[in-house]
Amino acid sequence: MAKLAVRKDNCALDFLSLGALVHRLDPGIIPFRKARGFDVHVSGGEYNVAANLSDCFGLNTAVATAMVNYGIGELVQTRVKEMGVKTFYKHFEHDGVRGPNIATVYSDRGQGVRPPVVYYNRANEAGALLKPGDFDWKSIFASGVRWFHSGGIFAALSPTTSELIIEGMQAAKAAGCVTSFDLNYRAKIWAAIGGLAKGQEMVSKIVQHVDVLVGNEEDLQKSLGIQGQDVEHKSELDPDAFFNMIDRTIEKFPNVKMVATTLREVRSTNRHDWAAVLWYDGKRYVSPTMQLDVIDRIGGGDGFAAGLIYGMLSGSEPEQALRLGWAHGALLTTFPGDTTMAKLPEVETLAKGGSARVQR
Repeated sequence: MAKLAVRKDNCALDFLSLGALVHRLDPGIIPFRKARGFDVHVSGGEYNVAANLSDCFGLNTAVATAMVNYGIGELVQTRVKEMGVKTFYKHFEHDGVRGPNIATVYSDRGQGVRPPVVYYNRANEAGALLKPGDFDWKSIFASGVRWFHSGGIFAALSPTTSELIIEGMQAAKAAGCVTSFDLNYRAKIWAAIGGLAKGQEMVSKIVQHVDVLVGNEEDLQKSLGIQGQDVEHKSELDPDAFFNMIDRTIEKFPNVKMVATTLREVRSTNRHDWAAVLWYDGKRYVSPTMQLDVIDRIGGGDGFAAGLIYGMLSGSEPEQALRLGWAHGALLTTFPGDTTMAKLPEVETLAKGGSARVQR
């Protein structure tokens, strides 16, 4: 077994993510077909982790991504700046008609027995046009980066995005970074560029360069072709089912040093049972289980990843890092939007087993 080699020297960035920015239109509990207005959230599975680590945990973070020079791009840039995330943009010009575009995600929150509904408009998305050679990795890593992160949503956007992730991972490893990848399997997105088989081919190539994997049992099965139980007909809170797949994952990818995921049993749209598990250095860690009263579930997994990564970067014991991820992911579901509104003391209190009693 091997532990993570986290840099202790003075680095300009604690964390750098590579991914696509999107804007999510959120009509609240109203279905889109009846909506008359919506909130706009700036998001992206990879960016969200950087935003959470900056805004809640106070780390120096950045995102490498595509940016389009038009009004929506300006809105997105403003929100990214508000979260304190440094940017490395590959700029694209909008033609005034067809793009390239910042992708749109449509997602109502659902309510009670009515689930949330998510769909996309990723046509002519600037993020999907990113390719190897678009970022000067040597210059970006020259001032020091401790942790590099990407994910399966960005990998699925086009054949070139997966190749760009591999290029970034190789540069990160050469610069002494810990590398992480959130599998985040999305069947709808992979279907557009070749489906399950193509997804497994590309993700397997990426994971060869990864130290830390984030992904649930279904992600491991669908993204990596790891054999496991029927994920549709078992308890979602069974940690043994997840741990039983780890040996097969490590056997296939011996470079992976850590695997973690959230466990969520959805009782209704607004009531979830929530836990998290971690495999690290051959040892198994399981969080407590709590009941969540959910306002907006989007981004909870990215919230978990951010808390876990903060714990590892700050030198916490693995069990404490897991609890920080578990607590922050839980808190994130109590806010509207995809990124954090939590404060570090709130996360630390909940991680220790704090309650929701009023604070006077």
